[in-house]
Amino acid sequence: MRFHIQQESDIPASTQLYNQICFAIAARHYPPGHRLPSTRQLAMQTGLHRNTISKVYRQLEIDGVVEAIAGSGIYVRDNVTKKDFKKSFYSKNNINNPPDQEAKKAIDNLISLGCTLQETRKILTKEIDWRIKCGARILVSTPREDIGASMLIAEDLSPKINVPVEVVPMEELEKVLCNSNNGTIVTSRYFLQPLEKVAKKHGVRAIAVDLSDFQKELKILKELKSGSCVGIVSISPGLLRAAEVIIHSMRGSELMLMTAISDNNGRLLALLNASSHIVCDGPSLSVIENTLLKNRSQLMRLPQIICAQNYLSIDTINQLKKEIGVIN
Repeated sequence: MRFHIQQESDIPASTQLYNQICFAIAARHYPPGHRLPSTRQLAMQTGLHRNTISKVYRQLEIDGVVEAIAGSGIYVRDNVTKKDFKKSFYSKNNINNPPDQEAKKAIDNLISLGCTLQETRKILTKEIDWRIKCGARILVSTPREDIGASMLIAEDLSPKINVPVEVVPMEELEKVLCNSNNGTIVTSRYFLQPLEKVAKKHGVRAIAVDLSDFQKELKILKELKSGSCVGIVSISPGLLRAAEVIIHSMRGSELMLMTAISDNNGRLLALLNASSHIVCDGPSLSVIENTLLKNRSQLMRLPQIICAQNYLSIDTINQLKKEIGVIN
């Protein structure tokens, strides 16, 4: 993936690069464990000073998105801990040995490490109980100021995961877990680090989900004529900020760009009146359609609406289903 910095933009170059790297990681252009380009490579690609790139990498490390390995480079952090068992004992769709043989192998491995049968039973029972506890519900959590991001995640997960899905602001998560400390905390990679601390305190798990790469929507925007006005509408302020940086880095000043939270009626109406194309998330679509219907006489033309059907990638939903044990 190439990064583009618009030097004439009002958005600081470091912010542009930070947001583009975060999007690349969240959309799995750079999967967990992937080595990021060196500061020298990014400097050649973007025209930024290596010190600026180093500061961006340090901020990404502070935010828990990447990790620096001395003498090796900067890598996308893998949020899966040993306890999370990235691979299950077996998969019904990809199985080499019957489940009882796989279970026997696991027991033999523990015994070879010096565990008694009683200790082995205790270890396996504890792990199974912990997994059942984590699979009891999904707690989708982001900061209250961007609770719309949680709502988008929950909307994608609810129809596909046969467990209760609750939206909980980060500021209220401690209270919720104190009342009932079970479930799996789900968030985006932007907010994983603070939620991992909360999860560890309450004996549950925190998992980051990956965003859709939005290739269909970005392809349409790449092909728009220069001078087109594009509106971005979402229930998530964070998604709007990221979209603004990504689109601006991709097209620069060639496109006029407006953004609006879907419940801001005045700004939404102005956006609908000015834009030839509108990109929105699923929850915003009905709001846009109702606003167009009510204000048709005030609009010079009807914009083309492009609704992003998925906020999360299909792979990340399937992986989450495996993690909480609800996949067939």
